[in-house]
Amino acid sequence: MGKRVSVRTLTGAREQSARFTDTVGVLTSWAGGVLSVTRRDGRTVRLAEADLVAGKVVPPTPARRRGTPAASARELVWVAARGWGGPDAEEVGGWLARACGGWTRRANSAVPLGGSRPDLDRLGAWYAARGLPLSLQLTTGADGTGELLAAELEGLGWPAAGHSTVRVAALAPLADAAPDARVTVGRELTDDWLAGFPRAAEAPEAARLVLTGGPRPLFAVTRAADGRVAGVGRCVVDGRWAGFAAVRVDPAHRRTGLATALMRELARAALAEGASAAYLQVEVDNAPARTLYDALGFADHHHYHYRTAPDRA
Repeated sequence: MGKRVSVRTLTGAREQSARFTDTVGVLTSWAGGVLSVTRRDGRTVRLAEADLVAGKVVPPTPARRRGTPAASARELVWVAARGWGGPDAEEVGGWLARACGGWTRRANSAVPLGGSRPDLDRLGAWYAARGLPLSLQLTTGADGTGELLAAELEGLGWPAAGHSTVRVAALAPLADAAPDARVTVGRELTDDWLAGFPRAAEAPEAARLVLTGGPRPLFAVTRAADGRVAGVGRCVVDGRWAGFAAVRVDPAHRRTGLATALMRELARAALAEGASAAYLQVEVDNAPARTLYDALGFADHHHYHYRTAPDRA
């Protein structure tokens, strides 16, 4: 229990089309004739013991892609938490509780700072005092991550949402391109930048607090021929890490290379600030973004998703 395993089962054993299926993940329960295996993305698969053909313990994580930065999940969780969050943050029993008016799940959820189990009563009271539901950001798919906790909370009726991947890349290759005059990078969050990121209009004050937070934020803007903002992007430099977020191109200007240009110019600026490694967070269902990041050299590091306390009223 709690080990990463590969389990082979026979699917459709009573049918002519029966076939073998391999499931890889952390074994999170085995009871009542059912095995539960939580995969890298935090989703749990339930398998009938009667269909079990073989199983074995496998290495905790897949091999790191050559050329990508070495880092633990714990390091990246902490760096990413600093890079996207408002000023209302407090350690509660080994977890970092964050709140900023409910704008974005990342800025209004608690993340683990170590291996401690969350104190749900204390965390729940902290969020209730701010008029927010208790939401935990659970890391999966790496050494010492939260598959067992995810399975436990699922059993308690905590719904899951926002399944995402943390991806990493070396920064220098990302910046290795001729300067693109279409993109300007600065340190100030301007009205033009906000115009290119409509989601900020949902909660302008909270959005400003989140976007200007972090150690050293950088803001990129690209314009169309008529001078209007065509795309924006944000990067936070935190030691060796450059964290990319809020990269958006107006639908009328997509498939013109602007997203790549924004990423490369932000990378160039972050490299000048002393960063050497890049990370970003992308939802697993966002296929266009994943394709872009694949082309720019990013590789999956680990996954995370959110579990929100059910409303018992």
